[in-house]
Amino acid sequence: MPPRLQIWQSSLSWLGIRTTWEALRTTHTQELMEPEAGTNRTAVAEFILLGLVQTEEMQSVVFVLFLFAYLVTVGGNLSILAAVLVEPKLHTPMYFFLGNLSVLDVGCITVTVPAMLGRLLSHKCTISYDACLSQLFFFHLLAGMDCFLLTAMAYDRFLAICRPLTYSTRMSQTVQRMLVAASWACAFTNALTHTVAISTLNFCGPNEVNHFYCDLPQLFRLSCSSTQLNELLLFAVGFIMAGAPLVLIITSYSHVAAAVLRIRSVEGRKKAFSTCGAHLTVVCLFYGTGIFNYMRLGSEEASDKDKGVGVFNTVINPMLNPLIYSLRNPDVQGALWRIFLGRRSLT
Repeated sequence: MPPRLQIWQSSLSWLGIRTTWEALRTTHTQELMEPEAGTNRTAVAEFILLGLVQTEEMQSVVFVLFLFAYLVTVGGNLSILAAVLVEPKLHTPMYFFLGNLSVLDVGCITVTVPAMLGRLLSHKCTISYDACLSQLFFFHLLAGMDCFLLTAMAYDRFLAICRPLTYSTRMSQTVQRMLVAASWACAFTNALTHTVAISTLNFCGPNEVNHFYCDLPQLFRLSCSSTQLNELLLFAVGFIMAGAPLVLIITSYSHVAAAVLRIRSVEGRKKAFSTCGAHLTVVCLFYGTGIFNYMRLGSEEASDKDKGVGVFNTVINPMLNPLIYSLRNPDVQGALWRIFLGRRSLT
């Protein structure tokens, strides 16, 4: 065989082997990047949470501030819960719901802040796909429960002020437990719906979440499949699960305001408004930040405003609630002082 022909044959065989190798490597890469057939698993195994700040100096400051906020929030809410449990004067429906709200506030901040503090300490910004969805589920479970519990508290104030003669029968312990159980059921349905819906999305490209915890708006931006149905679902479920309670709260307090204005004594009006003012403040903070966060899904920008609203939802609101409910409430203040001083109530 001529030498030139041998050279051509060896070259062709080398090209064939290389072409086959390139084809195999391309196929393997596509299998890693594409979802597996018949499953909802995606190529992204973990997300990178960018957090609030990037520089190490500011991370130290953020760590100290958030650790302090977490300790204050947990301590304040557990103090309110202890006062409700120990003080006989606080064994009423209003304080029963307030104790449940304190538990929710502790859970809400615990879902997000300790994990963020751990990442700041370890300088590891990643979170696994499953852990991200778990955090999403529990955050929406507790936030949804918060929403329904605020509605139950508004209904309690409506009965106490507008229907005082039948209040004890309409707001019995059985009714209280049924309201709390129904709130948990609705909140669980809401959280499970959003978690299952987002698990059907494909994440095969960028995995950097411009936030300090996993939430729907930020994950929608990273999906490489259409999120139109998920966004419609969020609006529809939000309208039912958050809109209906808000309408009930507004209706309840419209009747309360009308009833209070009919009270002739100034002291009576002041007392009625003081018991409702704290609850209305919490409602405005909760719904104001929630509407700002979830009604802006059309925006493609992941701005620092989203992080600020996230801090308000997960840290500031739970930290302020004990202050709001105890600041102008002499019964709660007296119970807290007796707990701290180790004294028992005489009633």
